[in-house]
Amino acid sequence: MAVLGTWMAVVCLVVSPGIVNAAQRESPSFKLPTYEKITLKNGLTVYLMEHHGVPLIYVSAVFPAGAVKDAGKAGLAYLTAETLFSGTKNYRKKQIEENLEFLGANYYAYANLESAGISMSFINTDQDKVFPIVKEVIQDAVFDPDEFEKRKKRLLLELAQEKEQPSMVIGAYFNKFVFGSHGYGNPVYGTRASVKKIRSIDAQTFYNAHYRPEESALVIVGDFQTARMKKTVQELFEAWRSKKNPPPMERIPLTAFDKSRVLLVNKSDAKETQFAFGALGIPRNHPDYMAVQVVNTILGGRFTSWLNDALRINAGLTYGAGSSFKTYKDSGTFVISSFTRTDTTVKAIDLAFDVLDRLHNEGVDQETLTSARNYLIGQFPPLYETPGSLARLLSAMFIYGFDESYVNDFQKIVEKVTVEEARNIIAKHFPKDNLQFVLIGKAATLRDQVRKYGELYEKDIKSDGF
Repeated sequence: MAVLGTWMAVVCLVVSPGIVNAAQRESPSFKLPTYEKITLKNGLTVYLMEHHGVPLIYVSAVFPAGAVKDAGKAGLAYLTAETLFSGTKNYRKKQIEENLEFLGANYYAYANLESAGISMSFINTDQDKVFPIVKEVIQDAVFDPDEFEKRKKRLLLELAQEKEQPSMVIGAYFNKFVFGSHGYGNPVYGTRASVKKIRSIDAQTFYNAHYRPEESALVIVGDFQTARMKKTVQELFEAWRSKKNPPPMERIPLTAFDKSRVLLVNKSDAKETQFAFGALGIPRNHPDYMAVQVVNTILGGRFTSWLNDALRINAGLTYGAGSSFKTYKDSGTFVISSFTRTDTTVKAIDLAFDVLDRLHNEGVDQETLTSARNYLIGQFPPLYETPGSLARLLSAMFIYGFDESYVNDFQKIVEKVTVEEARNIIAKHFPKDNLQFVLIGKAATLRDQVRKYGELYEKDIKSDGF
């Protein structure tokens, strides 16, 4: 609680741009609460963090079972995760739902590009009732064909509906355009053609191969005693063994582009254009990660960013514009994105590029840099003040290979970013040449206008896939 108190005190500070509050400057660095990390005999990594503020326990289990492992069956990792709670060796789907709902437990499963997992929270007095179910879901899931087909049918409808909202799919188009046949180009939710072919036996095979203790982690945060919890974990999970070796992954190199390209996705009834442009970025555990976030806050990472000021506030071309670094284990992307009316598409993209050009040509001054640093320092504490958020943090540390210094040294690292370092970061990590452009809009109107950005490729949004 002392740590949380310190964090909340920082949040309550009123920070003016360019001014560093003396109390904030003198406050101790944020520290990640104490936790214990152990490795069971089967290779399972376990994180145990006591957090006694509320009588709840949060469980996060993460597995090396993301969409990068789909191996030609796009959507398989996602459907496998979505049906994890549909039955196990000793529990039918209805039993799982009734038991967990009776206890008031919250639970869900997920899959993203690089991992899959389950997340649960429940009253600490119910742990002896909940953990046996967690054990079964992790070790002995059974993918009932009927339940699997129900979720598959819903996913097919969802995939069709997604294409009606360009903002929902432009990320998938951009990743596929930039990463190509590399696993990072796999659409997490699959395509209609690929999902139609996936069967429950495929999910069972995927589960057996990729839900494996030696590459997974179990994170438990909440109101418990570590010694007792360690014993529980050992009793329930130490006998878990991999059921099947995963197939070898094809190592596909990332493409370093030597020219700009444009993917124009036709949506013939569109009245506005959704656009994104950028290039390869950095992995999550890159040593410059925090310095990049500081500079990106200025460019497009907050409401008062240069991009939002230029495109929304000053030019009135959009309701929002920004930039981001999507970071993965081995790479990432840098993306500038927004949307605008069809007839102002080129004007908006040109203006966004001018802002990026300004970042390179002028750099940032001390006042702007100080404002960005203060913003990040003020926004950071609430991110990790709950047991659930701490469980997600420990899970991310396991997946992406960074450690507690991200939290413990956050303020120090952010405050150490100088104007000169910012200039170096801009040159190294904010690409402005050989950019890749993706636009979703009315191709008949845009085609001739957007050729100037690079070699033109076209697709129709009604076509399957990305």
